Amino acid sequence: MKLNVAVQMDPIARINIRGDSTFALLLEAQKRGHTLSYYTPDKLSLRGDELVAPVHRLSVRDQDGDHFTLGEAQRESLATFDVILLRQDPPFDLAYITSTHFLERIHPKTLVVNNPTSVRNAPEKIFVMDFPELMPPTLISRDLDEINSFRAEHGAVVMKPLHGHGGAAVFRILPQDMNFGSLYDMFSVTFREPWVIQRFLPEVKHGDKRIILVDGEFAGAVNRVPAADDLRSNMVRGGAAQATDLTPREREICARLGPALRQRGLLFVGIDVIDGNLTEINVTSPTGIRAIARLGGPDVAAKIWDAIETKRS
Repeated sequence: MKLNVAVQMDPIARINIRGDSTFALLLEAQKRGHTLSYYTPDKLSLRGDELVAPVHRLSVRDQDGDHFTLGEAQRESLATFDVILLRQDPPFDLAYITSTHFLERIHPKTLVVNNPTSVRNAPEKIFVMDFPELMPPTLISRDLDEINSFRAEHGAVVMKPLHGHGGAAVFRILPQDMNFGSLYDMFSVTFREPWVIQRFLPEVKHGDKRIILVDGEFAGAVNRVPAADDLRSNMVRGGAAQATDLTPREREICARLGPALRQRGLLFVGIDVIDGNLTEINVTSPTGIRAIARLGGPDVAAKIWDAIETKRS
């Protein structure tokens, strides 16, 4: 089966191909003989009932500094594609939300991965709150009294933006922390939406496990260990990738999430687990595929394309 595939992503010239999951998906699609096209989300236009974009034919190669070739832009109706990979990074703002409204007009006749309606309705740090029994104690709020009450109950906490990504603006706040007032003021000015306050998990020093689920099933995992002087384990923030296996608790978490992910059409999902506690469900553009493969783990990109091809058959 040969598919006509388009990818909606951030500028391809700027990606780090060694860690970019989208690039791994493109390499695998090309290997299977699928036709690849590329456009950036700012190029989407809705003209009447037709969703169009200037798309470029795309070829990719696993070579730093020379990883892609683009053809000339051609205006095309996106409904003519078999598959669209929705792979732009957050921020999950009104521009992102608008693109999901556009793409849901052609899904599922054109299979959009992940389902744009579910992406819009499942922000990673809110969707996870559907599973409080799997999580550490968590508050989403910008109300000072509510935050202080939560801190008084749980001691050290982590505070982070609700729609942040890549470990940006993640802080640990200790009991009686003299920086809290300034940090609260900074968050109040910087972020209009509420933010996440979560009980601090000291075992994060041993790693924050990224687990990939494909169509609701475990597909691979990597343990991300933070640098000695940093709270954040994200690899873009200096976290070190380590090979890992799942614990019984982590397998329980995967089994609990699987049916909900399949029901929502969330085919490619990355969850974060610290010391047996689910902290995020990443549905926008999960990372980890290349790190898993580099450490001798499963070929997650192949599993994703197997699932896509099955849905298109």
